[in-house]
Amino acid sequence: MKWEGRKGSDNVEDRRGMSTGKIALGGGIGTIVIALVIFLLGGDPSQVLNTSQESNPASESGQVTTTPEEDAMAQFVSVVLRDTETVWGKIFEQSGSTYTLPKLVMFRDQVESACGLASSASGPFYCPGDQKVYVDLSFLEELKTKFGAYGDFAAAYVIAHEIGHHVQNQMGILDKVNSERARSSQARSNELSVRTELQADFLAGMWAHYEQSMLNTLETGDIDEAMNAAAAVGDDVLQKKYQGRVIPDSFTHGSAAQRKEWFRKGYTSGDFKQGDTFNANL
Repeated sequence: MKWEGRKGSDNVEDRRGMSTGKIALGGGIGTIVIALVIFLLGGDPSQVLNTSQESNPASESGQVTTTPEEDAMAQFVSVVLRDTETVWGKIFEQSGSTYTLPKLVMFRDQVESACGLASSASGPFYCPGDQKVYVDLSFLEELKTKFGAYGDFAAAYVIAHEIGHHVQNQMGILDKVNSERARSSQARSNELSVRTELQADFLAGMWAHYEQSMLNTLETGDIDEAMNAAAAVGDDVLQKKYQGRVIPDSFTHGSAAQRKEWFRKGYTSGDFKQGDTFNANL
């Protein structure tokens, strides 16, 4: 992706030098693994992380020590966020609506959001309560080291997926889904979660479509990098890796094949009407 030397977004909150007290993880290491496997890319961390009554909710600022590599990643994330603002702003404008710009919070280890306290182990996530995307930059490095998803556009896919949740939130989709999930069986709730996540993958692909047609920043191999990343965080891949077996009924994000396919569909079509995962045969 052509990003170096380009202006980043003004809507980035850098909390890497802030601490939020301790987070009580009910299941210890087991909870961390569950958070990583189940809620990776888009989950609500408050559903898996128990916040302690003794935790200190106040944030304390500290000096941020960074490396050149981390600084470059932070700038890259900021540029990608700005590009999503440009693309979705234009799409909403063409439909007669106004796109509300989300904030992106960069943090280390743990963070406080309107959805509760979360550990970096829960992965990047979007919180509809404050309309912010939360990202520990170390996860973007782990895409390569732990998940084998190489290339800068793999990281761009992660950001675009979370922004996809913001688009869903602004369109009222998340409210409807969460309302139905609250009164559904566990199986139905999981199914709705999968369909929500696959639509976010579609929206990430749709962003990539217009990223190229509007801004002409994609390079050879970028789409392959994004699709490899989508597959790397498929429920079946993660369950096999961390549990040793695959349990389709417990999927919350979709299989590797499904995630790749819906990203591909968004990229090739650029048409939101083709992203109705809630009525599609999965």
